[in-house]
Amino acid sequence: MQADQAAVQGPIRRVLVANRGEIAVRVLRTLKRLGLESVLVASTADRDSMGAQLADRTVCIGPGRATDSYLKIDTIIQAALSTGAQAIHPGYGFLSERAEFAQACEDNNLVFIGPTAEQIERVGNKLEARLIAEKANVPITPGGPVASLDEALAVADTIGYPVLIKAVGGGGGRGLKRADDRDALVRLFELASAEALAAFGDGRVYIECFVTQGRHVEVQVLGDGQSVIHLGDRDCSVQRRYQKLVEEAPAPNLPDAMRAGLHAAAVRFAEYIGYRSAGTIEFLVDVQRDQFYFLEMNARIQVEHPVTELVTGIDLVQAQLAVAQGHALPWVQSDVRVNGHAIECRVNAEDSDRDFQPSPGRVNTAQFPQRAGIRVDTHMQAGAMIPPFYDSMIAKVIAYGATRDEARRALAAALNDTAIAGVKTNIALHLDVLNTPEFTEGGVDTGFLGRYLADRAAMAQEG
Repeated sequence: MQADQAAVQGPIRRVLVANRGEIAVRVLRTLKRLGLESVLVASTADRDSMGAQLADRTVCIGPGRATDSYLKIDTIIQAALSTGAQAIHPGYGFLSERAEFAQACEDNNLVFIGPTAEQIERVGNKLEARLIAEKANVPITPGGPVASLDEALAVADTIGYPVLIKAVGGGGGRGLKRADDRDALVRLFELASAEALAAFGDGRVYIECFVTQGRHVEVQVLGDGQSVIHLGDRDCSVQRRYQKLVEEAPAPNLPDAMRAGLHAAAVRFAEYIGYRSAGTIEFLVDVQRDQFYFLEMNARIQVEHPVTELVTGIDLVQAQLAVAQGHALPWVQSDVRVNGHAIECRVNAEDSDRDFQPSPGRVNTAQFPQRAGIRVDTHMQAGAMIPPFYDSMIAKVIAYGATRDEARRALAAALNDTAIAGVKTNIALHLDVLNTPEFTEGGVDTGFLGRYLADRAAMAQEG
């Protein structure tokens, strides 16, 4: 099945990309391939970026800090209106899951290339999302909302320790505290609520049981407001402090019945809200109990979307554009075929030997392999400056193979052939991880990387 099956003819001729870095470059390339004009907003720190060079037009929207540029809704809306753009693609992060941004687009007759403001609002509220999951017959982790420490203690006594304290407005690993016993819950509850209020403007929290041995498996969905299909699953269990580092599609060593159950649950959830655009339903797979639970829905394109594109042949940004133009999905579920295997490593500018300290600075060398089966999504080039204001990810190196082992070996070879000088990166760590017996076998749990790093640190101290 081919990506060009998603027709994009319609009223949209010029698209403003409200993002930066590799995702801005990735969206711009699809716009160019489709013959659509592009406008990029950029902070002063990004005026000379690869994205600024690729876009048909670039508009500077403020200083380097995101709060003064990429998070300013009114400024971005004005940039779209003044340049004659008909639509805005938000990418991921920044304003991509802000309902008020989607609403501002609609209020100004701009097409928001994503879900509706109401859908963003509903799934962004973690309690509302849990309720939707329940109504859609999607399994949720034991637990629930709590308004006080006494309520939290009562819930924890019922479901058992350890528990997670989660911010209602959190997501993506932010707003989480783990309490292993009653004393820890007493100590952390008020802190978690205060931090949630400061970070998300909402101090409400809820309690969930902590799955000791869990895998992070997610399902990619596409909806047009009327129908929903899934594009298979991804495994994102290689994480550090709830931040993903390695992703792959499909999830390895997953029983067929569980895989089918995950796919069906994701579609039910998205259908329940009449979802429009690309989205991802995240699940926690309890390895010991052979169960899966709903975690959250990401109402945007994901960082790790390339692995799904490689195994399905579908350009997800193109599909987003087609739906935004008002087209129905050109596929039914039986059209979707997952072929082969793809693995992605997030290359970050950070020092993994110094507690992953960010490594901003000027990139003197940026060379990536160009060969069949290897995809590199990046905004890096020789002379590029990595500002200290943003996320440290500078590239995604993705390998495709007929089998998982073929993809793993190809990815390791590609990382060996990647040369980035001037800043520290985590490439060496990725190579180590790819070659561990646990990852080679497939199906690691979310605690794998933490254990690996702890063992490595202990060995370094002994040495």
